[in-house]
Amino acid sequence: MGSEMDDPRADEDEKPSHTVFLDSYWIDRTEVTNRMYSKCVAAGICTSPAHSFRFLKSEYADHAALGISWIQAEAYCEWAGRRLPTEAEWEKAARGTDARIYPWGNKSPEPKLVNFDQQINDTTEAGIYPKGASPYGALDMAGNAWEWVADWYDPEYYAHSPASNPTGDDLGILRVLRGGDRDSNSDNLRVTERFWAFPGRNDTDGFRCAKSG
Repeated sequence: MGSEMDDPRADEDEKPSHTVFLDSYWIDRTEVTNRMYSKCVAAGICTSPAHSFRFLKSEYADHAALGISWIQAEAYCEWAGRRLPTEAEWEKAARGTDARIYPWGNKSPEPKLVNFDQQINDTTEAGIYPKGASPYGALDMAGNAWEWVADWYDPEYYAHSPASNPTGDDLGILRVLRGGDRDSNSDNLRVTERFWAFPGRNDTDGFRCAKSG
């Protein structure tokens, strides 16, 4: 997990690279879509995303749900009988075990692999980039929408992270986001890239859920 100390593309919060052991778990194959999220809203558990104009349009039903705060994402996953993945689980699902740069490998991003760098300037339907799949078959783990994970953000966490099943600090102000979005350049699509935001932020973020195995 993380980046090597001499990696010129890596930010300091991605270092040092370290070995992590994880118990088995499941993770959603795609980002949660508007169609999926609307079922939680209809059940009276979830609140509507901030981007309601997108959420309510049928042509966006199978696009990643955007405008989701960390709090809303957590509520959805709990309603669905799952949870948000930890940061370590997210990176493992995106990266596998061979220290690749992107979910599909080390090849630079291109339009047939990922929605990025304003190539489309919008989200796409979930899962339409099978050639960009991770080693475990997870889709859209780069580009399309930034994804919330469970952990509090700590820029120095990797220096003291436990070797088994790390879950981040117990307290914090910011939550971690992973994966980049439709506007991200190639650096922000790297599987080691860490981003952060206040948990109530709800402008352009999405998510997927996980479940212990």
